[in-house]
Amino acid sequence: QVQLVESGGGLVQAGGSLRLSCAASGSIFSINHMGWYRQSPGKQRELVADITSSGSTNYADSVKGRFTISRDNAKNTVYLQMNSLKLEDTAVYYCHIIWGFGSRQGWGQGTQVTVSS
Repeated sequence: QVQLVESGGGLVQAGGSLRLSCAASGSIFSINHMGWYRQSPGKQRELVADITSSGSTNYADSVKGRFTISRDNAKNTVYLQMNSLKLEDTAVYYCHIIWGFGSRQGWGQGTQVTVSS
């Protein structure tokens, strides 16, 4: 069984920063994709950023230049550094992994990020 444990969410003022972490544990091997998605009330879950095992990254246009995704393969952990946060970044953030040579996927439980004015 694979567990994804997220941390780092919270309340921050607009313009501030937060760093999210997601650690994968259990019977896990060959993690290819690691990513962060978010979902706000009344909206569909959307991709924020993802990163491959080789370090290639992809960002939603709305966060380019403000968010940075990174990973520590030795720790099976993915991070999301969020700077210059805006009110519209408020959402529940979920980490997502694809592993087992692309045959399996998993989701974190979600962590709330609230940006206030």
